[in-house]
Amino acid sequence: MIAFDGVTKRYPDGTVAVDNLSFEAPSGKITVLVGPSGCGKTTSLRMINRMIKPTSGAIMLDGRDTARMKETELRRGIGYVIQHAGLFPHRTVLDNVGTVPRLLGWDKQKTQSRSMELLERVGLNPAFAKRYPAQLSGGQQQRVGVARALAADPPVMLMDEPFSAVDPVVREQLQDEFLRLQEDLGKTIVFVTHDIDEAIKLGDKVAVLRVGGHLAQLADPAYLLAHPVDDFVADFVGRDRGYRALSFQPTPRLPLASERTLSLGESVDGRAGALDPWVLVVDGDNHPLGWVEPHRLSGPVASEMLHRGGTVALANGPLRSALDAALSSPSRRGVIVDDSGALVGTVRAHEVLTAIEQAQRPELEDPATPGAASAP
Repeated sequence: MIAFDGVTKRYPDGTVAVDNLSFEAPSGKITVLVGPSGCGKTTSLRMINRMIKPTSGAIMLDGRDTARMKETELRRGIGYVIQHAGLFPHRTVLDNVGTVPRLLGWDKQKTQSRSMELLERVGLNPAFAKRYPAQLSGGQQQRVGVARALAADPPVMLMDEPFSAVDPVVREQLQDEFLRLQEDLGKTIVFVTHDIDEAIKLGDKVAVLRVGGHLAQLADPAYLLAHPVDDFVADFVGRDRGYRALSFQPTPRLPLASERTLSLGESVDGRAGALDPWVLVVDGDNHPLGWVEPHRLSGPVASEMLHRGGTVALANGPLRSALDAALSSPSRRGVIVDDSGALVGTVRAHEVLTAIEQAQRPELEDPATPGAASAP
């Protein structure tokens, strides 16, 4: 566990970057520091490995005061990932990953074996091992940076906006890969971001900081969205926080409707559009592929005819996914699938909203429930 106890950082010119900060980052979990520019996120992160030294207060690592630890001992037990990866441009990918093991005196064979293992673990082709950073995309470089931080298997990782320099699609892929890794490894991680959506997605705990390095609120993501402590936190989390909070609510049993479907290559009488302007196209395993408008078809269904704007939601996924599927679909019918990706039915937005309302007041559904409200 990492614990901040009244930590302050004041610079010689009088600027206070962090002011009397106290919080705990639990072991084996991801704690995200988020807030506006100038709130002391990166300063707080760098004080953990003493790249910046606190003016006052204490930072404890598993009960040990980091100020009393040797810097080399402290930093070798902490992986560090920064924006743009910070790779050595003159070293190959394999040599970059093996940087810390070499400093620790590992032999060449052990270092290379560990480095190759980690390249695969972070989702990189082993063929990249002999390339140089300039030969990789931004997302690939960030994966190398994560692999390098993991090389010596440190119990603690510090991550300073590691995914902010890549495009949104790659960023989401890196976030998903990061969560998969954390599920396997269970590191104690402090993660800095300015993006509240990233904080909500990645954090087991989210610490919202105000300008001047004050802690506004520390909570798990679901509680933070549902119960912001004040207007500052509510505004920073966003006005759509109620909608995003649905990501943490499981989907109840929905009134699914059976759906007429077509297969690629199948022909249909265009007059069928008079009955339903949209028909769902599925593959041979009943996996949804997209929607077509029958009245516009003049021949067999082809993939380029598909409208893929409608999202697909898992039957046992979060409520937000089901609602988004219904709202985003061109047919206004959300496509619901089972764990194998096979179609189980469709649902409309008003039906999902009804399920949301019932889930938020379950006592009204069962008068026998102790403490249930009586009908008027």
